[in-house]
Parts: sequence; structure tokens; C-alpha cells
Amino acid sequence: MIRFVVIASMSLCAALAHADGVAQLKQFVHDTRALSARFQQEVTGGQTQRASGTLELQRPGQFRWTYDTPYDQLIVGDGKRLWVYDKALAQVTTRKLDDALGSSPAALLAGNNDLERNYQLKNQGVKDGLDWLEATPKQAEGTFKTVRMGFKSGELIKMELADNFGQHTTLTFSALQKNPKLAAGRFSFTPPKGVDVLSD
Repeated sequence: MIRFVVIASMSLCAALAHADGVAQLKQFVHDTRALSARFQQEVTGGQTQRASGTLELQRPGQFRWTYDTPYDQLIVGDGKRLWVYDKALAQVTTRKLDDALGSSPAALLAGNNDLERNYQLKNQGVKDGLDWLEATPKQAEGTFKTVRMGFKSGELIKMELADNFGQHTTLTFSALQKNPKLAAGRFSFTPPKGVDVLSD
């Protein structure tokens, strides 16, 4: 009996290790209530731009993207509204979160479990040691044309975003932690005194 359980467990682990991209995304979303990670971002399609920072999220609808290089910018989703604070411009932009998320890439990570309501999901095979999938928004009016995600053994390693303006964004994640304890205050935002606030 013990031998049977061990063999069954090994078979399950092997199956998970070789699961396709779509299966890994669904399992990742199912298992991940909260997440923290560092990211490196590269935008091409004109002048190449590089940035880095940290990501924290708590599903559904709460997230905090902090850019620390080369500029200081904070993006917070508090569950009801999206806040974008540009420190250099002393400006905050805010809008309803549902309107802002829609079928954006953030909805894949911070939205609910109903991925296929907003996206057409398609496996893209293995490349550079990662299992890839492509997510195409069903609503054509969105900002992004396609989102590709690369997983390794159930962990999200990369996202590649192609937008409607000819730009290509690559996000590479590191130091990723699933379900860390995150303080509720991380997902609240109050505009600093003296900044311009642009709202819908």
C-alpha cells in the first residue's frame, strides 16, 4: 500500500512538472490567494525602456505595483479603485477598478478565477525551459492584443505583453512567494497633500 502511494505521488509530481501552460495557469490562479515578487520590465517597439520593482497582490482585485528604477511610480488596486501615483509629476490618476482591469494582464493575476470569461487561452508549447500559453482578450477594445505567460513547475516566470501600439513588454519575476501574509494597508492609498488628482 505504501509503495502504491509513493508511486502514485511520483506520477502526480511528474504530471505537474510537465503540465501544459494553460493547466499551470489555472492551477496557479486556483492556489494563489496572495503573491509577492520582484520584477524586471523591458519595453521595446521604439526606444527600449527598462524598469524594475516589486509586486504584491491579494485576490480578487487588490494589488500594489511599485516601480523603484528608473522612476518612482506606484500603482494600487484597492478592490474598488485603481490609483496611479507619479511622484515626479506630483500627480495621481484614479478610476473605477472594474473599468481599469477589464481584460488587462492585471486581471489574469489579480482578478477572479473566471479566466476564460475574458480570455481565449491557448497552449504555446515549451521554449527556453518554460511552458507557455497565450491569452487573447475577447474584448477587442482593450489595450493589449495578446499576453503570453511562461511557467516552470507551476511557478510564473515570465509575462510577454503585445499592445495595440506596437510595443512589446516583457516582465521577468523573481523571489516569488505564494500566499504570504500581507498587511491590509498595503492595498489602500490616500493621495499625498499637494498633488493633482485626476479622476473619472
